[in-house]
Amino acid sequence: MRDGGDGGALRALQLERLKAVIARVHERVPHYREKFAAAGVAPRDLRRLEDIEKFPFTTKEDLRATYPFGMFAAQMEEIARIHASSGTTGKPTVVGYTRGDLGIWAELMARSIRAAGGKPGEKVHNALGYGLFTGGLGYHYGAEHLGAAVIPVSGGATARQVQLINDFRPDILMATPSYALTIADEFARQGLDARACSLRLGMFGAEPWSETMRMEIEQRMGMTALDHYGLSEVMGPGVAQEFPDARGALTIWEDHFLAEIVDPETGRALAEGEAGELVLTTLTKEGMPVIRYRTRDLTRLVPPAAERPMRRMARVTGRSDDMMIVRGVNVFPTQIEAVLAKDERVVPHYRLELRRPEHLDELDVVVEARAEDGDHAAIAENVERLIKVFVGVTTRVQVVAPGTIARSEGKVVRIFDFRPKD
Repeated sequence: MRDGGDGGALRALQLERLKAVIARVHERVPHYREKFAAAGVAPRDLRRLEDIEKFPFTTKEDLRATYPFGMFAAQMEEIARIHASSGTTGKPTVVGYTRGDLGIWAELMARSIRAAGGKPGEKVHNALGYGLFTGGLGYHYGAEHLGAAVIPVSGGATARQVQLINDFRPDILMATPSYALTIADEFARQGLDARACSLRLGMFGAEPWSETMRMEIEQRMGMTALDHYGLSEVMGPGVAQEFPDARGALTIWEDHFLAEIVDPETGRALAEGEAGELVLTTLTKEGMPVIRYRTRDLTRLVPPAAERPMRRMARVTGRSDDMMIVRGVNVFPTQIEAVLAKDERVVPHYRLELRRPEHLDELDVVVEARAEDGDHAAIAENVERLIKVFVGVTTRVQVVAPGTIARSEGKVVRIFDFRPKD
């Protein structure tokens, strides 16, 4: 599958498609027309790619304010699929797809699987959730488009996941990284060696994960673990994929998405290589294009890998709304996870609890020991020291027995217990 031609041709294609999508939403989406007017811009103001910075951002609040279908740029009779978020933090964010969109989505996911090393004729064990969540169906149709055989297991029933992996002998696992470790735990619980199973490749996404977690998955399951990026508001999965020969950054499919990095506080555009918040504009979606969508995901843009014209994004380190400020220090869960990897006596199953019992924030870290025996107090003391050295905050660490912390079958569950000041 083509990556989109040389760099100059790619930029020309992006500009052509960007002009078309700006004109489409201005004509068909009243909310965008009003936002553009308020910002004093119109489609004619877009003459080069850099002019996108003149246009206003789209946020999750825009999607909720126009709930359910106010952001659609197609008539309902043109819409072939509707997905939505869970709505646990407010109204669900709704996304619509035309049949053309579904075809592009399948193509992008097939491209991603092929880039990761997947091949036609292989078997794919899909342990991502199906339904309104875009993950399971996005991977499913992409794998079928590639010519792979899909085993649509979805999430949960982990003992059955292990049975089907052993019986059906799939080549590729698709899941969240945290659930991959849950599956590895179940192999161990059943007295089985996960490294001996048929899986050779894992494609993981839907939550930030660290290099430490990658190493844990690869060591315990004997597979190559690669990162994938997408989000429902933009497409679902299918935005960017890590290549096995260019690990550490994911190639963005720039023939379909325009990527920017902005300062999460000011919204100011940042130069390539600077860390900030990822902003995405869809270039080919018909049903619900989005212009400068603030993803809240923190990363940076890096140059293309050799012989590939498309830029890459570094691994997502967290979200701007996941960040904790603990006594003036910015802390992300992935920072804590990286520190936990420095003590081999604990595993990357943990819970963070941010409390405010008096006037100062206090961060508790509850983490599982790797083995039943061992001096938990001594382990906790060492982890507290490591967090202080590498993250710069004082924490209270509690080490608990293996299997104590509830496993997430979807995204990683972390508890932030904010208590009001006296």
